[in-house]
Amino acid sequence: MSISETDVAQHYADDDLLDRILAGLEASGANMDDLQPHELAPVEEFHIGGRKATVHAVEQMFLHKEHHVLDVGCGIGGAARYMAVQTGCTVTGIDLTPEYITVAERLNEMTGMNERVHFEVASALDMPYADASFDAAITMHVAMNIKERAALYAEIARVLKPDATFYLFDVMKKSEGQLAFPVPWAQSEDTSHLTTPDEMQVLLDIAGFEVREVSDRTDFALEFFRENMQAAAGASPPLGVSLVMGDSAAEKLGNVVRNIEAGRIAPVQMVTRRRNHV
Repeated sequence: MSISETDVAQHYADDDLLDRILAGLEASGANMDDLQPHELAPVEEFHIGGRKATVHAVEQMFLHKEHHVLDVGCGIGGAARYMAVQTGCTVTGIDLTPEYITVAERLNEMTGMNERVHFEVASALDMPYADASFDAAITMHVAMNIKERAALYAEIARVLKPDATFYLFDVMKKSEGQLAFPVPWAQSEDTSHLTTPDEMQVLLDIAGFEVREVSDRTDFALEFFRENMQAAAGASPPLGVSLVMGDSAAEKLGNVVRNIEAGRIAPVQMVTRRRNHV
């Protein structure tokens, strides 16, 4: 693991995360002996838009039960489990952060998802899979931490079959304005590596992807934050992304909103296809 990858893994590292999530589930009234995947939605969707964003992403991918999907930067496994439940596909998720994979595997066990969803600690820049292993891939709020973008997309292209769909949803740069930190993906600019949508399209083209759709989801994001801020004005729910983000969650999310409103960043969706020849 490189120095930059170590920094990223340490940013997300959290030895007490599983205990907090289990306590939150119990407090929410979940049946711990028969936990259903949908009950995890408030805490396991660690990206702008939460479960709504995941639903939208899966709708763009046209998955079916014969597909094997790669979730790059899977976190604690929310999107991976949702894809498997909704489409019957098999999903493999990788993440740099060992604590996230530990939590993901435990939640898999509790929801009975072990047969169709698998997780392991791995680098997105050097994945332990053969060429053309997967029928589709997804990344959601992952690349903002990765400086070596060309290597990232070349590696994803390597493990995808020709014509495979690659869906990405990331925070991208819209202007040269200085970001307000901390944000969920970084404490400072040292581990924040944003690109513009135009730069992204060039990188993806070079890696062997045909970009079929680009959507700026700023309006969706601001509506999501407004809804959550209104909900936060009442009693705090026992389950929520604050369990993952810790005590600084409000500050980090507030900075995201300020950065979006100032036109510095935007959440952008891209739907691509791996060309037959990279």
